[in-house]
Amino acid sequence: MVAGLRPRLEAAVEFGIFLEFPIKDGGTEKEAFDDSFVLVNEAEQLGVDSLWLAEYHFSPGRVMASPIAILSNIAARTERIRLGTAVILLPLANPVRVAEEIATLDLVSGGRVEFGIGRGTFPNVHEGFNSPFVESRGRFEESLEVILKAWTNETFSFEGEYYNLKGLTVTPKPYQDPHPPVRVGVTSAESFVTTGRMGHDILINPSRVFTLAGLKPEIKAYHQAWKDAGHKGKGKVGLRVPVYLSEDAQKAHDEPMESALFSMGRLSDRVASYAQYGGTTGNWGKEAADVKNMSYDDWFRDKVAYGTPEAVTEKLRALTEELGLNQILFEVDFGNKIPLKNQVNSMRLMMEKVAPNLG
Repeated sequence: MVAGLRPRLEAAVEFGIFLEFPIKDGGTEKEAFDDSFVLVNEAEQLGVDSLWLAEYHFSPGRVMASPIAILSNIAARTERIRLGTAVILLPLANPVRVAEEIATLDLVSGGRVEFGIGRGTFPNVHEGFNSPFVESRGRFEESLEVILKAWTNETFSFEGEYYNLKGLTVTPKPYQDPHPPVRVGVTSAESFVTTGRMGHDILINPSRVFTLAGLKPEIKAYHQAWKDAGHKGKGKVGLRVPVYLSEDAQKAHDEPMESALFSMGRLSDRVASYAQYGGTTGNWGKEAADVKNMSYDDWFRDKVAYGTPEAVTEKLRALTEELGLNQILFEVDFGNKIPLKNQVNSMRLMMEKVAPNLG
């Protein structure tokens, strides 16, 4: 065991850290990588179970267009932390290429990959890749089927609406047998039922639609869809949660405020701009208005886990028990404006004073 790691219990809640590799005000793209690798190194030493990277395109302020390439670098600088994608946008990529690259990452990391996938969120990203948003659900489902066939068959063929492949032999195969764990990102009520029916574990990003405590009916629907489809066992549930910790309760409230307010405004404006696009699910106009009308204290109460270690422990314990969580993906830089030293402090308090009490 690496020095400083906390022991893991079989039934313990898993803790992952979600990173966006943001460019700070006045900073450079290179500095965004350097700062984020500081967090990677801390996560490895503190015993964080997994590290998760998103995929962002046409998103000024972030350098996260190539998460698989970045995870390959992280694999070389770490020994034990698991490496997750949260998420790879399957409709934007050739599924055969994704199968090859994820299998390669799994091999070079010694079997540490967690394959998180999604169909996408904002229509402009799909337009930029000449992949119509209205096709995203179908492309996502076909892509996943192709990837799983590529990993589990010596030779395979596939015939669908978007992909037609004949007699392919895809190498390399993943290190993990039969393949890395598959986790589907969900952000809408529809996605919970669809993913349960497909029989895959879920990663929940509640930001624009749900309060943390309000997720219970959706998770119940996910488990019921899983059961109704005849899948064995029970799907695992991971939840992305922004956290900010300080030994001083007032600082834990005040210090992340600017960053949170910036993120709330950015999210509301972006969701509102795509409310009329075809292929979206839910009422994006209402969702944008709901976010815009929330005060910081509303967000503090319903959307994040900010506070002293004791307060955050209490909140996350209640959520874990109420929602049946298997994994918490905590985010220490919600809004991308929190100083690096404060992010490191939040991570240390999270792993040293919160995680041991939730195992």
